[in-house]
Amino acid sequence: MRRSLTPLVALLSIASVFTSSLAVPQRRFTSNVDRRADVPIPDPASHVNLFIGTTSSGHAFPGNAGVTLPHGMVKVGMDTDSPDNHAGYDSNPSFSATGFSQLHDDGTGGSVPLSLWKIWPFASCGDDNRFEVCACDINSRKVLRKTLADGSPDDAAEPGYFASNLSTDIRVELTATRRAALHRYTFPANAIIPRLVVDITNDGQQSNSVPIVTIDPDTGRVTGGSTFAASFGPGVYRAYTCVDFKGDGFDLGKPAEFGTYLGNSPIRGLVGGIQEYTGYRSELGALLGFNQNGNGETAIYARVGVSFISTDQACANAEAEIPTFDFDGTRSAARAAWNELLGRVQVETDGVDDDTVTLFYSSLYRTHISPADYTGENPLWNSTEPYYDSFYCNWDTFRTLYPLMSLHDPENFARIVRGMINIQQHEGKFWWLPECRGATAKQWIQGGSDGDPILGEFFVKFAEQAASLNVSADALYQALLADAEDQPPDWNLQGRQVNVWKQYGYIPQDLIEPGGANTKQVSRALEYAFGDFAISQVAKALNKTDDAEKYAKRAGNFVNVWNPNVTVPGNESVVSGMVQPRFANGSFGFTDPNHCSPNDATGANCFLFNTNFDGFYESSPVVYSQFVPQDTAKLIELQGGPEKFVARLDFIFDGNYFDSTDEPSQQIPFMYHYANKPGHSTQRSRQVLAQHFSTATNGLPGNDDSGAMASYVAFFLAGLYPVPATKQYLLSSPFFPKISFFNPAFNTTTNIVVSNFVGNPANGTGGTVFVQNVTIDGQPAKSNCFLDWDVFQRGATVELTLTDNIEVTCGNGTDALPPSLSTGGFDT
Repeated sequence: MRRSLTPLVALLSIASVFTSSLAVPQRRFTSNVDRRADVPIPDPASHVNLFIGTTSSGHAFPGNAGVTLPHGMVKVGMDTDSPDNHAGYDSNPSFSATGFSQLHDDGTGGSVPLSLWKIWPFASCGDDNRFEVCACDINSRKVLRKTLADGSPDDAAEPGYFASNLSTDIRVELTATRRAALHRYTFPANAIIPRLVVDITNDGQQSNSVPIVTIDPDTGRVTGGSTFAASFGPGVYRAYTCVDFKGDGFDLGKPAEFGTYLGNSPIRGLVGGIQEYTGYRSELGALLGFNQNGNGETAIYARVGVSFISTDQACANAEAEIPTFDFDGTRSAARAAWNELLGRVQVETDGVDDDTVTLFYSSLYRTHISPADYTGENPLWNSTEPYYDSFYCNWDTFRTLYPLMSLHDPENFARIVRGMINIQQHEGKFWWLPECRGATAKQWIQGGSDGDPILGEFFVKFAEQAASLNVSADALYQALLADAEDQPPDWNLQGRQVNVWKQYGYIPQDLIEPGGANTKQVSRALEYAFGDFAISQVAKALNKTDDAEKYAKRAGNFVNVWNPNVTVPGNESVVSGMVQPRFANGSFGFTDPNHCSPNDATGANCFLFNTNFDGFYESSPVVYSQFVPQDTAKLIELQGGPEKFVARLDFIFDGNYFDSTDEPSQQIPFMYHYANKPGHSTQRSRQVLAQHFSTATNGLPGNDDSGAMASYVAFFLAGLYPVPATKQYLLSSPFFPKISFFNPAFNTTTNIVVSNFVGNPANGTGGTVFVQNVTIDGQPAKSNCFLDWDVFQRGATVELTLTDNIEVTCGNGTDALPPSLSTGGFDT
């Protein structure tokens, strides 16, 4: 979605919107930590605003307003009846709560994913409070939340904890471990029979089949399972839950009443059953009533284990991870895990407003929600390797999420890579890297084989550490070759349309072959070229010279879809040449440059449809004509030289082609570097943040896309932008006088220090923010425009001197410009 948002500078007042009147420690988005320059931030979790992006299609996981561990499988949070509830939660108080479910995804599109195993509390049922009249179905039971004086919902959240006060006077609190959640429901004193629903069938898209539910009449334990449809693909998955109950400070005893329900028809005393239903009305679950505490409010714990293997394993997961129902201990452990991870990146805050600090750590937090660690929960094959899921999708995340992990979280990155390789080795008869995966099911590929630059990113950065991180170099390389050389039976789900790619060096628009939809020919070609570049870099690191040359040559195939004769009408002097569809006979087709841009009069979005024959995915020819990270120097040549290249970049911004909601636009603000105009990159990137991102609930201009937008924002605030699968990070000025990255793989810390920091311009324009000079450990750097990986590998102090002159350059000599293939760069 494209819309204007409140600028970053106007949101200081927003920071307190989601404080709560709950009788629990409160989250406020300011900090009382010592701001002295020599004191790091000891509690970065206190700077995380979990409500950013929870309205207006940010689709931020309710673990942004709920609970998860870093890359945890369980993501427990509130679900609402908002029509825009892909991640369950919507912070708009006009929407009612419908349940508190255990599994979600973060910032996705598609159908509502993984919104499973909702727990729901009743203080009473009907006028006479009888079990049989409890309205258990999702639309009948829902209620509004209480609101605060400012009209915001009475919700509170911090990393490791979420709470809400419902309009029924029930307080709900949530915390979690990796594969289990712990809920605490505090019922008012007038709740004569506190009741809880365990919803087995509602997944957010009403897709269940073959649901099962059982109740133990002695303990109240509920077990269940069902089969559900994938969110963004043709597959299905089966999942299981196990729910146990315990009184908080009193002996809960046996359930006072129990039974199953179908729709709004509870059946008292039915302790087990199996039913098979399909369609919208398949609402099956358990309803239990308990005795009161007897001393006023009654607080009941619900411990929820989840599994993709069996109900027995769901129970075992909960028992192992939350054995004593210790809510406070579980909450503290979750916060500690987040603090350890977030604390690897430290910022100094003198002269920096609180919103900027909050935006940075909140963004960093969201980069560690997906993919999710499902290790031990893979039902498809037996393996001792890590298993990660919720790659939703690589097209979103390869650009910035994994290069950010390289800087501070190599262990998780290595485990994710091992998991991707393990999927490639075991996924059925035909083996390719996962692309867009959710809940163990393959989903639709958005672009090319974008797992390739993810594996390339890891190996180029950590080739020397791969063995100690338990990543097999040979297995990694073989997985890359499978993508590059072997065509799958359905390239909509994995791999590439590689046969015509090798034959033509592009994907002909008029060539139809079995195995997938004939769509996205141009954008896929650009991504295939970049994937081949990533493979060439891995081959270089492995001293496979012939392969390195072969794939570097294929990385240059982007020129095969460049039509020099296309322009934007009325702008011929600025725009000359563009990527376009091409036919098998070598002639070019035509896609309107405005197509799928914010200027498209037809409103086309180039989404994932088999009837989408325009050649592009989710962005315009104007934007995709800038996507050549491996050889921007060649792109500058094709576009008529540095001056015309800069003019074209300006045209993209000033002509409303830049789309902050979509990943293909992400690198564009930093592309001025390649034309020796890094000051313009600095200003454009800062303007993007000021205009489109904030700490508000609508502070994302579109889907967070599994942390893709979060990592993009984190990099811009850090004054860096990555070139994936290379050893280069483009350099700008950070929003902080100092930012530090600790990398456990090397046990080193790299500090980027601004010697003359004077603050950040409110609207992103002007200011003393342009990099005039760079030294590394006191020695002049070869460039003011990029840092090599060895700076982060060995640990160093990078000192920046800033100026208010936007016309700074990268320095003297051709080596000062960022590398490109055609200029001999990227020599690993």
